[in-house]
Amino acid sequence: MGAGALALAGGAASAQTAAQPFDAWVVSFRARARAKGISDAVYDRVTRGLEPDLSVYAKDSAQPEFREELWQYLNRRISEWRLMTGQAAAKKNAALLRRLHGDFGVEPDVLLGLWGMESAFGELVDDPDHMKPVFPSLGALAWGEPRRRSYWETEFINALAVVQRGWASPDEMLGSWAGAMGHTQWMPEVWLNLGIDYDGDGTPSPYSVADALAGSSRYLLKRGNYQRGLPWGIEVRMDGVPESAADAKTWRTVEEWGRLGVKPAGGGRFALPKARARLWAPAGPEGPCFLLTQNFYAVRSYNPSMNYALAVCHLGDRVLGGAPFITPFPGGERTLTLAEVQEVQKRLTRAGFDTGGTDGRVGNMTMKAVADFQRKIGQEPNGYAGLDVLAALRKGR
Repeated sequence: MGAGALALAGGAASAQTAAQPFDAWVVSFRARARAKGISDAVYDRVTRGLEPDLSVYAKDSAQPEFREELWQYLNRRISEWRLMTGQAAAKKNAALLRRLHGDFGVEPDVLLGLWGMESAFGELVDDPDHMKPVFPSLGALAWGEPRRRSYWETEFINALAVVQRGWASPDEMLGSWAGAMGHTQWMPEVWLNLGIDYDGDGTPSPYSVADALAGSSRYLLKRGNYQRGLPWGIEVRMDGVPESAADAKTWRTVEEWGRLGVKPAGGGRFALPKARARLWAPAGPEGPCFLLTQNFYAVRSYNPSMNYALAVCHLGDRVLGGAPFITPFPGGERTLTLAEVQEVQKRLTRAGFDTGGTDGRVGNMTMKAVADFQRKIGQEPNGYAGLDVLAALRKGR
């Protein structure tokens, strides 16, 4: 499809509201970029032959943080494969994590959780199934995404500024559908304003592990008000506490929550009685409940989803040897083991559903294969590789 086409195929047609063809938008947008200091040479270098990636519109409307059951969201991301990969990354980068903690005060568990969530500890940084050139994505969003067009226009200009500073070439800038790049998925604005040359090579880059973790540490401090020495939170019981109190909005000290009846889920006493926290019961009082400190919300500043922040914090804890949540989720189920995920992939492949490999990592191709299989057998096609999918595959359905 040509870059100047106004009509988009399928569901993307309703997702964009561009008033002019993409080629015409590129011509008219030059003045905006020039006004922000972007040279004509850089603008031409980036936009010559640029085609918008129209797939971004569907992805923008289907972000998993807001469409999955929380226990499914956690199970997918805190898998045995991801824990093994994270433990190897933690061991390899132990000296770097100690240095980062000394310089910024951000705990290793938080950085590992972010790294694991954003790029599976670097496994996805240059994976073509997950990361694409960012200018086709940002160009499509700046041109035709109606809800946050001014935001995408600004990020398109920020990405141009990265090229103009000589920090990366357009071809080197690979990222998610939204233009987030590298190990901890920096948007162009973050690269420009919070990027750090922590590895000493002369250029801040999200594709450097050291730079990525240092820049994200700075982000947590400056944008999230991260507090040195404060845990993100603790799992609790709220026996006798009204469910309405667990709204994740009211700040009280930990000891004040204790006087209301909130107790550590594992027993014992609270370690930081004077710390301020909010009470959250995402699955109701019968499921896991949490006291959340400012550092949980620092993580949430990275992505405005409570589910995302909880997954980051719990993943980091688990990588460093922490236990699963004490209280199970109502209606939830255990995570498939690595061997079981591999069995699902092998059985799906034999049945004609391409999973892209049988390594035990549930990536985009495995999720699509699961959804196609679920559709075939009459299940809801949510792409979740759970116990019911494994059982159906074993029965040869």
